[in-house]
Amino acid sequence: MSKPTADSRQVYMRLLRYVRPYLTALIVSIIFMVILGLSDAAVPALLKPLFDGGFIEKDLDSLQQTLILLVLLFLVRGTAHVISTGAMGWVSGKIVLDIRKQMFAHLLDLPTRYYDNNATGNTLSKLTFNVNQVTSAATRTLTILVRDTVTTLGLLAVALYLNWQLTIIILIAFPPVVIVAQIFSRRMRSFSHAHQNSIGDMTHVLEESMRGHKVVKVFGGKEYESTRFFKIANRVRLYSQKVLLAGAANVAVVELISSVVLCSIVYLGTLQAIDQGLTAGHLISFFAALGLMISPIKRLASAMQPLQRGLAAAESIFQLLDEEIEKNSGKKSLDQPEGVLKLENVCFSYSSDKAPALHQISFTAAAGETIALVGQSGSGKSTIASLLPRFYDPASGHITLDGHDLRDLSLANLRKQISYVSQDVVLFNDTIRANIAYGQDTDFDEAQIIAAAKAAHAWEFIKEMPHQLDTLVGENGIQLSGGQRQRIAIARALLKNAPLLILDEATSALDSRSESLVKDAIDTLRQGRTTIIIAHRLSTVENADRILLLEQGRLLEQGNHSELLALNGRYANLYGKLEYTDKA
Repeated sequence: MSKPTADSRQVYMRLLRYVRPYLTALIVSIIFMVILGLSDAAVPALLKPLFDGGFIEKDLDSLQQTLILLVLLFLVRGTAHVISTGAMGWVSGKIVLDIRKQMFAHLLDLPTRYYDNNATGNTLSKLTFNVNQVTSAATRTLTILVRDTVTTLGLLAVALYLNWQLTIIILIAFPPVVIVAQIFSRRMRSFSHAHQNSIGDMTHVLEESMRGHKVVKVFGGKEYESTRFFKIANRVRLYSQKVLLAGAANVAVVELISSVVLCSIVYLGTLQAIDQGLTAGHLISFFAALGLMISPIKRLASAMQPLQRGLAAAESIFQLLDEEIEKNSGKKSLDQPEGVLKLENVCFSYSSDKAPALHQISFTAAAGETIALVGQSGSGKSTIASLLPRFYDPASGHITLDGHDLRDLSLANLRKQISYVSQDVVLFNDTIRANIAYGQDTDFDEAQIIAAAKAAHAWEFIKEMPHQLDTLVGENGIQLSGGQRQRIAIARALLKNAPLLILDEATSALDSRSESLVKDAIDTLRQGRTTIIIAHRLSTVENADRILLLEQGRLLEQGNHSELLALNGRYANLYGKLEYTDKA
């Protein structure tokens, strides 16, 4: 085996930390692996008395004793194999579970910027494919290293006892084997990295095509997506082939060196037997030890492939686990905030090479006031909505809730004060009941859930379903219409009963009847809450207490609907165009 680099050793030692909780089971497995390895070495040791005593000297007692020992030896081997395999399999399964649990928890704590900058498919691949590769590095390779190293050393001990001069030749072959393994291990690690990255790319393309299957069909993108998927799938195949070929070449070279050594020993051993008159049992036992040594050496050489593949996967997993989580240094908590929201000179940019998304934004929303943010796409409306739950933090300026800077509040407490309803409703593949009561600390009874559904005008269609609240909505609510999904989201917000409400284009994609029902539900939801409404259609925000007009990240105008029309500025111009469009 090649000596691992410092980085490889660090990665492997970090992997082994996951074994610590299951150290007892691991030790049991290793003990029985050692027993299994020693039993392999005991086989050639029993061949000498078997042949010399039983066949040459015709000693039946010696023959019987040796055969009984062989049966007992294979009984021990079978027991050791079952126990070591079972214990290692259990440890392996627990390690996979622990790593996936840690990765999933870490994913939920990562900042929004991580999801902005990383493809979903690549992240999913790390959680599914790469973790399984890591198991090979942490457990399967360990099994080979322990069992086959013990077997090889045991067989070497037997060979040294039987003929130390010839055994010295075997030891001379080890340095070339180590050098060959080092050369191929570097290539396998490089190919394994590329292979795993390609798996991530393939998962990403697959996830995109499945999520956007309607667009693919309508716009005739089948050929394009098929070509794109084939190219990446073929890249996966090529890198997989390169890993396999590198591993096979490593084994082939090791076997070649071993065969040259073995043939040399057979020739020299035969000459020695002629000169020194060695017995048949002596020779058979010695050559059996040599022959049995080939398989463990071959497995040790081939173990380099899963080891390097697993270490490459571990590096990508640890890279994810080392990603910085959301900043959550706030210690304060608000029990029953009034909902006074204030932005002071807030500036924000998504990246240093892009123009600021917000520039010196300042306004105050009184408790229970409804503030509408209007403006063209890219004006900064949704950015403000993203700053309130601290999906992002301002580059400068302050945002306060009841006089407390949002950064001084714990994330859990801040987000407990916010309900969010958007145009792109997110529903989980669960029951209507679970989606309405999603994420709540309180165990709501059925009456409370139904009350929220009625207030959101959702109960009228829920009660007509065969399983009512226990109806499965499908992936992202595919079993429901757009209006029904919106009303479920509003019921969820009503049940949460948070003092701060964000409505992001909540009615823009609905038909007139659904829009009317959703508007009624929103009017109910807004009562007694500080509400931030984001809208492109100005007709939906005429009744807001105050309207803020944004353009290119700047606050141009603010006031109620009548005041802004009287101002005869940008808002009045936009509203006039809207009226003309509606009449047309």
